[in-house]
Amino acid sequence: MRILTFFLFLASIQFSFSQNYSYSTIPEELLKNANAIARLDEMNIQIEAIDKMTYNVRQVVTVLNKEGDRYARTSASYDKQRKIKKIEAFVYDGSGEELEHIKRKDFRDIAAVDGFSLYLDDRILYYRYVPTQYPYTLEFTYEIETTDTGAFPSWYFVSGYGLSVEKSNYTISYPSEELKPIIKEQNLSGIAFQKTNDSNITGYTSDGIAAIKQESLSPPFNKLSPKLSVRLPNFHYKGFNAKIDNWKEMGIWIDEKLLSGRTKLDEGTIAKAKTLVNGIEDDLEKAKIIYQYVQENTRYISVQIGIGGFQPISAVEVDRVKYGDCKGLSNYTKALLEAVNVESYYAVVQAGNTKVDFEDDFADLIQGNHAILAIPYNNKLHWIDCTSQVHPFGFIGDFTDDRKVLVVKPEGGEIVRTTAYINEDNHQKVEGKYKILEDLSIVGETTIKTQGVQYDNRFGLETDSKEDVIKHYKNAWNNINGLKIKTYNFDNDKNKIVFTEEVTMEATDYVSKTGEDLIFTLNAFNNNNYVPTRYRNRKMPFRIQRGYLDEDEYVIEIPESFQFNALPAKIAKETKFGSYEMEVLKKNENQLLYKRKLLIKKGDYTKEEYGDYRSFRRFIAKNDNQKIVLTNQKQ
Repeated sequence: MRILTFFLFLASIQFSFSQNYSYSTIPEELLKNANAIARLDEMNIQIEAIDKMTYNVRQVVTVLNKEGDRYARTSASYDKQRKIKKIEAFVYDGSGEELEHIKRKDFRDIAAVDGFSLYLDDRILYYRYVPTQYPYTLEFTYEIETTDTGAFPSWYFVSGYGLSVEKSNYTISYPSEELKPIIKEQNLSGIAFQKTNDSNITGYTSDGIAAIKQESLSPPFNKLSPKLSVRLPNFHYKGFNAKIDNWKEMGIWIDEKLLSGRTKLDEGTIAKAKTLVNGIEDDLEKAKIIYQYVQENTRYISVQIGIGGFQPISAVEVDRVKYGDCKGLSNYTKALLEAVNVESYYAVVQAGNTKVDFEDDFADLIQGNHAILAIPYNNKLHWIDCTSQVHPFGFIGDFTDDRKVLVVKPEGGEIVRTTAYINEDNHQKVEGKYKILEDLSIVGETTIKTQGVQYDNRFGLETDSKEDVIKHYKNAWNNINGLKIKTYNFDNDKNKIVFTEEVTMEATDYVSKTGEDLIFTLNAFNNNNYVPTRYRNRKMPFRIQRGYLDEDEYVIEIPESFQFNALPAKIAKETKFGSYEMEVLKKNENQLLYKRKLLIKKGDYTKEEYGDYRSFRRFIAKNDNQKIVLTNQKQ
């Protein structure tokens, strides 16, 4: 009777939605700020047992422009535990007429990581549709059957900026209270929705959700999106049953079931690891040596943590083939550290330039897309990303910084925040000198030292080609006309985590002539003209994710026949967003000392404060472009 009720419920939903996909039938309010419209976004899940779950997905998306193509999805992944029972797609033109019927046989069946034998069981059915016109509508349906009820799909009523939703349906049926899902509602106050609870069925429906326009410095969409996080308190995953209520229990289960036995290595490899650290007593120094060994002797292959599941490839297999994904390389490094008696913890993080936290009160296997290691030493955790062959030990950069992650310890899981690089931590110091010649060209030299995220943004220069390095400086110093890079030299201090650039340059026409006056911009090497977009009626709050500190000091020299006119007054401005200082000092008749300091502060700010921040950035841009007048005494 429950199954019959479930299908009658689904039938009523589907019957209520007309299959008229003409662009002309889209309500006007859903076109505003939209790159695509989800005409129907539907997932229906049947939990039949602790180790059996089926879900049917139907997505109908009308795409208005190239920006909306990313919402027209045509792929599904599968593995030994997850089977694709049905899959097909239809493409319609702007009037709703069918253009193409894409059947299962038309989908490419490809390895999730092509050419790597460890991952041959992880595959994707994929069809690449190349639009020939806009608008078009893509209808994509598939059915998944899986034994992994621990990886329960979350539900986003809206999945991104620039997407409006005509109809959203999400339903779950379950056979007993023991398998009733726990649902956490997030950010639903901004949408109208209907919730049903009847005969072991839970359902959510929402209609007419307008697109959210992405504005400059908008917060991450996951902070705003109406969403359902869903998990089963009793579930099955990769052959193991579990009963989980919190992160402590999740950590114990992961350690005992998914990681247990995975750090075994053969005796030859253990002996080699011990030889590498022979004579080293300090555990952190041992860890640095092991990390360097992994960097030099393995390759990373990019596989999201969901592919292949939470469980890593065994360390002995990674040691044999010398490659792995984030899980495999983290586990392999952990195994090598164990071999030399250094403790480390497997950790799962939501990686990416945008910071996303694990939810303290919702323990599930969906959160996280990357694995790293935490090494405890002197009451502090030192974080390493074992997939990086270039990052210094203990430096994780902006890919996994300053966010809550799951650390798996034998005594249980713990939510911990990774190292934060904020404000002054992201430091750039520029010291230089440039000389104006009588023909109004300049020659100069500068030294740039960076730390924190500014280091992360620049240390890759040392492996770039000469062509790319020169291109970088021409982009960075696009305020200098006729720029020519003469020499450059780099020093990457991985112990202090400081990157140093030494550059010599020359340029024609840096000084412009207006009548008898000679005019040039004082700030040659760090001229910041960024001003965020202006909005008449901003809708969103804004976020500065990390902040930074720039300090600049240049000596400016002119020929003896030239003379400085009036110098600009000292400038200092303090705001809640940061501070700016600029000063020009006269060293002698032919030399000036230019000093500048800019601090931008990390923070979450209201939409009402955006205008003040924009004014501050305009102030910075204006003063960074401060000009000075010279006269030529020979004329």
